Amino acid sequence: LGTSSDSGLLLLQVSCLCGSAPCLLCCCCPSAKNSTISRLIFTFFLFLGTLVSIIMIIPDVEKELYKLPGFCEGSRSVLGLQTRVNCSSFLGHKAVYRMGFAMAAFFFLFAVLMVCVRSSKDPRAAVQNGFWFFKFLALVGITVGAFYIPDGAFTSVWFYFGVVGSFLFILIQLILLIDFAHSWSQLWLRNADESNAKGWYAALCVVTFIFYAISIAGIVLLYVYYTKAEGCTEGKVLISINLILCLIVSVVSILPKIQNAQPHSGLLQASLITLYTIYITWSALANVPTQACNPTLLVRNSTSSASTTHLVTTWWDAPSIVGLVIFILCTLFISVRSSDHPQVNKLMLTEESAAGAGSEAAAAESGLYRAYDNEQDGVSYNYTFFHLCLLLASLYIMMTLTNWYR
Repeated sequence: LGTSSDSGLLLLQVSCLCGSAPCLLCCCCPSAKNSTISRLIFTFFLFLGTLVSIIMIIPDVEKELYKLPGFCEGSRSVLGLQTRVNCSSFLGHKAVYRMGFAMAAFFFLFAVLMVCVRSSKDPRAAVQNGFWFFKFLALVGITVGAFYIPDGAFTSVWFYFGVVGSFLFILIQLILLIDFAHSWSQLWLRNADESNAKGWYAALCVVTFIFYAISIAGIVLLYVYYTKAEGCTEGKVLISINLILCLIVSVVSILPKIQNAQPHSGLLQASLITLYTIYITWSALANVPTQACNPTLLVRNSTSSASTTHLVTTWWDAPSIVGLVIFILCTLFISVRSSDHPQVNKLMLTEESAAGAGSEAAAAESGLYRAYDNEQDGVSYNYTFFHLCLLLASLYIMMTLTNWYR
């Protein structure tokens, strides 16, 4: 009996690793949508790769990368570095670039594979929602292979891929933030109408005021610390243009025509986008490679040689930490989001499918703790677009961890 029980347990574990997403939650979590579980597991793969990237950029781990064959060959001429700069100065960055390439390649592979999947009855949907153990092996294999890519022009070329991909992910972040703020405002206004309590209106005003207060304080600090009376013209222009744009957005959000088209639109959305814009401005100024206009520039001097100076930019400065937090929240939001607004769903290629309504009701009535297939008649999100979002997210976190430097 003991042998039979152990064999059954082993078979169950193997089926959970290789089977569909519902098996992963059997008897573990409340009933949930199969599509949501699949997105969360793919997001977990992204977070796992991010964790590995963070570990690789830690100085003590960075030293061990010397053991990889050919990891430093031909770097100086390609990157245009002076001969006094040793390869050890950017070993961690090269490792993060390769990890970012591996994650981007992994999600690009699935984006191509899942083109035009319409429902869970498509054989490719089984690949999307199952075979997690083999997917993990594929990610590990791609990662190992990425570290054996000859240096050559890879780092310089991949830098520009990272810039473009990160820019697109920032636009996606803006859409998600607007959608989040809109849903937030709509929820509180609905609560105020239903309960006839003015406390919800007061809370909405307080949150909006706090967002604007932090934004104004941020603008002042940017002018104080990242500009000088003489010089730093680019910083002054960047801060001023973004300030003007934030003022325009705030005024437009309360215009009568906008209010008629979007009754729940208001200053809460504008204040949140203003705060996010100030953060993006801060992140840009904090990565200016000029000490006079960037007092927070992190430069670590190596003492290993009297004639060699190692310039290493570390990722754990304040803008990068904030960016990492925003990245985590936005990717989680992509995985579980279900917008109430048709415009956002159309733009993000997401739709609410009623296919799983019966399954959800059946699961609730039976009291079973399992995931159920909610995509029998149609997918609740575009598989390809979801993987492309994770691809862009992997490029964004790659650039964030390396402080947007080559």
